[in-house]
Amino acid sequence: MVRLPFFYGWIIVAVVFVTMALGVNARTAFSLLLPPILGEFGWQRGVVAGAFSFGFLVSAALSPALGWLMDRRGPKVVMELGVVLMGAGLLLASYVTQPWHLYATLGVLVGGGSICLGYTGQSLFLPNWFVRRRGLALSLAFAGVGVGSIVLLPWMQAFMDRTDWRTACWTLGVVVLVVLAPLNLLLWRRPEDLGLRPDGDAHSPGATTAGPAANIVDPAWAAIDWTLARALRTSRFWWIAVAYISGLYAWYAVQVHQTKYLVEIGFSTSDAAWALGAVSLVAVPGQIALGHISDRIGREWVWTVACVGFVICYLALIAMEHLPSPALLWLMVVAQGALGYGYTSVMGAIVAEIFQGRHYGVIFGTVMLLMIGGGAAGPWLTGIIYDVAGSYAPGFWISAGLSVISAIAIWFASPRKVRAVAGQIHRIVRPKPA
Repeated sequence: MVRLPFFYGWIIVAVVFVTMALGVNARTAFSLLLPPILGEFGWQRGVVAGAFSFGFLVSAALSPALGWLMDRRGPKVVMELGVVLMGAGLLLASYVTQPWHLYATLGVLVGGGSICLGYTGQSLFLPNWFVRRRGLALSLAFAGVGVGSIVLLPWMQAFMDRTDWRTACWTLGVVVLVVLAPLNLLLWRRPEDLGLRPDGDAHSPGATTAGPAANIVDPAWAAIDWTLARALRTSRFWWIAVAYISGLYAWYAVQVHQTKYLVEIGFSTSDAAWALGAVSLVAVPGQIALGHISDRIGREWVWTVACVGFVICYLALIAMEHLPSPALLWLMVVAQGALGYGYTSVMGAIVAEIFQGRHYGVIFGTVMLLMIGGGAAGPWLTGIIYDVAGSYAPGFWISAGLSVISAIAIWFASPRKVRAVAGQIHRIVRPKPA
């Protein structure tokens, strides 16, 4: 076999970076589409926001199958499937006239495509390429969301202001198909498929000591061939599920309703669109820094910091209803993006470090099934609560409380007690040889 350059893992990171920039932000753009769709059709807010949630539920149901497909066919098949689904959904959305059209296009097709192209799909294989620098690699790849958002989201809002939301959907669908279809042919499931090692250690003299086994804290746990059935019988699996469900509820509740809320309390549509993009922009340095820090101090601490970020975000949003000041808007943006989006830098790493093995894909896919359920419930229930109470405040308080629960749950999952991160390997106490 011809050996490829040791830095091929970072080429994979670059491909994921671009894919995330388009794939995730094409779904996030639903927040920008919400006001013009409500204005055109006059449907209830819960009905329209429900399309986003319904797409999440459908994609959640497919997550274990996605993990199974990744384990057997690899990322090329999964990513190209996502490109086709998302492209078709955006193109067909320009013909929406009934609520079920919205649910089928921007809900099911775009949602299904985003689960392949976004955090779930990428986390099914990218952790295989890195061990010592896993947090850093994931955070760099996922930073594409922030870079893409500051370009894509303001452009889409400006494009809709000049034309209409239907033309914007059509154009975005073409961009997704043209850019991502050829690019994702470069992906491979694991470095061993190309005769390489994780972290680019194929040609490194220290490769024999830097392998995946070097960071094991609990050899008995790590030695188990983790299947989905075995994982489901552990408390760690369910603590991860609680943390991820609660965290994603809070994440997507604000992401979907943020634009409409800011406009209603007095901000302009351009300011609201800027804020949505700025959240992902400030997430870029935040994600990279927190991902790197997680390789030094552990995943639990970074997950907790992200939860605190969302608590601050919601408190700022609630305060803005009474005092819609630029200072509070900035606080909301920074807390949500620079801190809250730190979830993404450790999301795949936490599950990989607890249930690493041949069946990681289907285990992570099942976690995502539960996690996406939380992400789907957030926008829908927040919309329903608004329709009943006439205010976003009760829904925002619920999301803040769930962020606290998420932080507590991740410490019970305790990935640090299974595999240490690179910065903590020196603390592992190994038995002396007989």
